[in-house]
Amino acid sequence: MQINQAERDALYKVIYSRRDVRQDFLDTPIEQAVIERILQAAHHAPSVGFSQPWDFILVRQPATKQAIKQGYEAASAKSALQFPPELRQTYQSFKLEGIVEAPLGICVTCDRERNGPVVIGRTIKPEMDLYSTVCAIQNMWLAARAENIGLGWVSIIDDQVLRDALNIPQRLSIIGYLCLGYVSHFAEQPELEQFGWLAREDLKQLVHEEQWQDKYSHQQP
Repeated sequence: MQINQAERDALYKVIYSRRDVRQDFLDTPIEQAVIERILQAAHHAPSVGFSQPWDFILVRQPATKQAIKQGYEAASAKSALQFPPELRQTYQSFKLEGIVEAPLGICVTCDRERNGPVVIGRTIKPEMDLYSTVCAIQNMWLAARAENIGLGWVSIIDDQVLRDALNIPQRLSIIGYLCLGYVSHFAEQPELEQFGWLAREDLKQLVHEEQWQDKYSHQQP
């Protein structure tokens, strides 16, 4: 199957306009057919040894979201203390989640035992199943953007909070909690870039020919 120019351009548009959405969610419900398309996109991600180790827990109930939000708030307060004082207030000013506001939450897990102890591609790098599940999330992120749905990944939360709230067995690895919903608008730039927290790196500094080169050593203090 060949990809034509219009399809190619559409893909790049989705990639470049994807955002980690934390706010501006609308209360418009997401149609079930749209949710299924997004999940199918995730389910068609590459996976090591075709293992498909992912599961998706859909979260809609306000009480469940509130329990997860409380876990986020505790983790965020703990995280703030890790930043130096001159950055702490700026960190605390950021809105880094939309747990309650987003109509839909999805917790993505990885079952590392699903296909037995030996899986093609994991014999030397056993962590490849975790990376495969991250690929599923990236597929979901791009599919959501193509549906004009915002998606935000909440990483500032302890796994045990999600295990307790969602009855997740200890044997499963928790990869991410995602907030999905239609939004009033998509930002032109990633928020942390827009707010001056960090700038986008120059790609030329990140590309190496044949061997790795220490391009940043002269910039270190």
